[in-house]
Amino acid sequence: MSQNQTIQPAGGLAGEITVPGDKSISHRSIMLGSLARGTTMVHGFLQGEDNYATLNAFRSMGIAIEELSDGRIRIEGKGLHGLSEPSDVIDCGNSGTTIRLMTGLLAGQKFFSVLTGDRYLRQRPMRRVVEPVGQMGAVIWGRRNGELAPLAIRGAALKATEYVSPVASAQVKSALLLAGLYADGITTVREPHLSRDHSERMLTCFGADVRPFDGGVSVAGNPDLEGREVFVPGDISSAAFFLVAALITPGSELLLRNVGLNPTRSGVVEILQAMGGSLELQNLREQAGEPVADILVKSSRLRGIDVGGSLVPRAIDEFPVISVAAALAEGTTTIRDARELRVKETDRIAAMTSELTKLGARVEAREDGMVIEGVEALEGASVISHGDHRIAMSMAVAALRARKPVTIADTGCTTTSFPNFWNLLASIRK
Repeated sequence: MSQNQTIQPAGGLAGEITVPGDKSISHRSIMLGSLARGTTMVHGFLQGEDNYATLNAFRSMGIAIEELSDGRIRIEGKGLHGLSEPSDVIDCGNSGTTIRLMTGLLAGQKFFSVLTGDRYLRQRPMRRVVEPVGQMGAVIWGRRNGELAPLAIRGAALKATEYVSPVASAQVKSALLLAGLYADGITTVREPHLSRDHSERMLTCFGADVRPFDGGVSVAGNPDLEGREVFVPGDISSAAFFLVAALITPGSELLLRNVGLNPTRSGVVEILQAMGGSLELQNLREQAGEPVADILVKSSRLRGIDVGGSLVPRAIDEFPVISVAAALAEGTTTIRDARELRVKETDRIAAMTSELTKLGARVEAREDGMVIEGVEALEGASVISHGDHRIAMSMAVAALRARKPVTIADTGCTTTSFPNFWNLLASIRK
């Protein structure tokens, strides 16, 4: 779906909102619920296109998944070896999580499968998953020697491995842990910095033997997973747009309820607080193994900071909207060690540099990040999303502090992660 949105400058934001369920946790609830024995009930599932790609993939492999009228998802799992060969190619849509995690999971099946996706997904790098999973014993073919989808996978009896990942990537780590469920012995993944740990937490909840350690994590093969109830908290990546929106728009006070604050994902909160943002965490609690809180955010005078090192993987998906905050902060913000932004749904360093510059921001792209010198306000202009949901929503946030309206082209991509974004944004304007 391709469409345009024109956003008017805002005079302030106010109210209470609940953002959609966490996309990463929603993906994993379907995957592990399908591999577990018995019924899994998922509360708060994100009804976005990316998550439906995962849901439909498991339906195509013989798993009964029912969407109940109250929004819950009921999964009748068949156990670790209960999947059936799909009769058609599995379409992962725009979801990098679906295709990369499924590559690991399908490597241990006793059947043949093919994974593909939309034109954007078919240009994203896959060898980072294909090579280490292939070393465990599966045969995987792909375009450009396994670099690009479609990927054809002939499952096999896998052997446990110890892999040292050159990048801190939850998708690489999770693909190997899922493959490790089908391997005899212990599969270990080491990474340079700790990436998000939703897979480890949920695997543990379903009964797998997961062993985190400083610098990595191990999983024992052939666990007996059992169905359970899963409560999905609000997605911190979705909340980030509203956190920044309220911070940069004078006269704003906004309460975001039920936001997941997994420590491997909460980097955006720390970054915005370091910039001088007023973010108050209230009602801290735990929900299905994940920390959750309500966040009260008030408009603030932000200042530029340096961001790099181990903080980067903890905020990797939020850097598009963090760069919007930086564009309106006093002084200079430097983002480094963020080369992973080059291989997301689009090259997010290039895309945000291009689109923010159209709005009058002062941005210099670097190979592994950006240097952003803050301005008092942005200008009205026409910008594009690059087919990337996070670019589209970040530009909508930027438009709130522009002197004139901003028109964003190709905003249909937001349905992949946040179908109700535009309505929610409109509802909190004063």
